[in-house]
Amino acid sequence: MAHSLPKQAKFIIGTEACERFSFYGMKSILMLYMTTELLMHSDYATSILHLFVAMVYLLPLVGAWLADKVLGRYKTILYISLLYCVGHGVLALGDLFHDLESRQWVLMTGLFIIAVGAGGIKPCVSSFMGDQIESNDSALMTKAFNAFYWSINLGSFFSFICIPAIRNTYGYSWAFAIPGIFMGVATFIFWLGRKRYHIAPTTDHKRAGFWSVMYSVLFKGGWASTEKKFGEESITDAKHILKVLSIFAFVIPFWSVFDQTASSWVTQGNMMQAITIPLFGDSTWVIGPETIQAANPVLIMVLIPLISVFVYPYVTKLASPLVRIGVGLFTAALSFVIVAMIQSAIEDGAQLSIAWQLLPYLVLTISEILLSTTGLEFAYTQAPTHLKSMITSFWNLTIFMGNILVALITYFLASDDGSNAISTERFYLYAGIVGVVAVLYAIRARHYNKEA
Repeated sequence: MAHSLPKQAKFIIGTEACERFSFYGMKSILMLYMTTELLMHSDYATSILHLFVAMVYLLPLVGAWLADKVLGRYKTILYISLLYCVGHGVLALGDLFHDLESRQWVLMTGLFIIAVGAGGIKPCVSSFMGDQIESNDSALMTKAFNAFYWSINLGSFFSFICIPAIRNTYGYSWAFAIPGIFMGVATFIFWLGRKRYHIAPTTDHKRAGFWSVMYSVLFKGGWASTEKKFGEESITDAKHILKVLSIFAFVIPFWSVFDQTASSWVTQGNMMQAITIPLFGDSTWVIGPETIQAANPVLIMVLIPLISVFVYPYVTKLASPLVRIGVGLFTAALSFVIVAMIQSAIEDGAQLSIAWQLLPYLVLTISEILLSTTGLEFAYTQAPTHLKSMITSFWNLTIFMGNILVALITYFLASDDGSNAISTERFYLYAGIVGVVAVLYAIRARHYNKEA
């Protein structure tokens, strides 16, 4: 018999939808803001965007520590969300300055504060959703994380539609301010559910933290010595986390390609012909390189229920999270092969409609469903009870490392004119990296469940 999600889940889902609206709304216009308003080269802007995203996914380590050891998940989410709002406010002040250097400093300051806010709450919100499922019902847990992920894409869809339109009508200040308002709404919605949440235990003073154990193992005498110091349970936890990390490591290149939908894909789309849809009277709706990003959340919201109902029950191998992650990696590589083919046509002089980007968006979205939604569930269910935020932060760390990889590749392979990040060869390079890693992952995953 199917069970319904607990009533308090609606507050978390509503919070996540508004928070993702704020984040993706700001991020959707960031690339062209840097290249057209702040006059940055595309290589430099690509590096800045991916370094920002990398920081967003590095700081969950701090947020997880606060949640697991100091404040608990609820207070960590609530307090850091307020800082998050401030970051959006700083970005909205950019138009008050007229020289490029000052505007660049405002941008960097705002992005840093947003990174602290978004990163601080990131490992906590998904784990907090899992905390509301008190039973051991795996089907209900999957349903909860699918609903959580669906809310992420609901928020991001509307942000991709609304924020570029607001930018076109009212300018960048309002386009950065509106996401800040939605982050305030997200914080308020989360606060409204305060009396209904199930607050899981978040500290365990009898067990040492993962970092303490690993520091002792590496620098204080190895596993045997550390076990004498911290006890068998702490050692078991650390070895279990390392086992999970041996899977997470292979996911890093996926994020290198996935997060380029906000950087290199936007720049590629700017080389293509926008779609103009007539509306009422003389008004039209223009779907350009920023708005086309809405294809991803729309496809997510449509495909998650379709795949859950019509694929998973009948393709039994996909019931395994490890298999889903592997298939997702291979599919991600295919999406960049398609992007490379599109770029090759552009470089040969073809005038392509931006509608062609819908094909790689479809393939990459299928990859995301197989890999990313599965990863959130896998991270939570594989974690020891008292370290769920920490191990979720390790999942987020794969996103950090994936974006750092893009920044490094962009930096070391940069061309003199600053435009080499968007080229056929570069897209094929990423496809090749992910393809090779997918093969290596398949070898590792075969032995995962056989290990103690």
